[in-house]
Amino acid sequence: MAVDLRRTRPLWATAAAVLAVAALSACGSADAADPVAAPATSSATTSSATAPTAATPTDAAPPPSKGKLRGYGTVRQLSETSDLVVRGEVEAAGFRVDEVLRAATGSSVRAGARITLTSLGGGVPEMEHMSKLETGQVVVLYLAQDPAASAFRTLSGDFGVFDVTGSGDDAAATTRSQAMAVSGLLAEDPAASGHGFRTTLGQLRAVAAQVR
Repeated sequence: MAVDLRRTRPLWATAAAVLAVAALSACGSADAADPVAAPATSSATTSSATAPTAATPTDAAPPPSKGKLRGYGTVRQLSETSDLVVRGEVEAAGFRVDEVLRAATGSSVRAGARITLTSLGGGVPEMEHMSKLETGQVVVLYLAQDPAASAFRTLSGDFGVFDVTGSGDDAAATTRSQAMAVSGLLAEDPAASGHGFRTTLGQLRAVAAQVR
């Protein structure tokens, strides 16, 4: 029996449309099941990214080097540590003591005495930065006694030296060094650190008297 193509052509078109819709539907469900997003990462990659890494062993930092000279922050500290605090004048053969501000128990040094001053040991690296006591200078010295000899040295070099100008309680007393100097009488003043310290002879006397 002959088939009328004019009647079957609409059927083929309908079938083709149905198949096309089914294909699109299948693609849409596949995309929903596996959406296009950031590539999935493996658990191994994730754990390695979040886990902290072990620190690489390094050589331990060396401890900070300690200077051989003790630093002093206040006049009180100097007074408490010293064996002898004196005011006087540097002479060619030693030091003439005009006043004893403080003396450790058992000291025989009195006003009018002459004492011998020694410098710091040559092995102390800070020696090159120390000043020299010159003949004729009037100073207040904070001294430590050499136990092996009847001689004295200034505490930590320039820390123990105050230059005195004038007379009486109002005489100016100024640290010999700016860097190696206290910053206060009874309490340290951070703002004055490294700039030297200026006070009066009367105040040095008062602080020394407090620690007798």
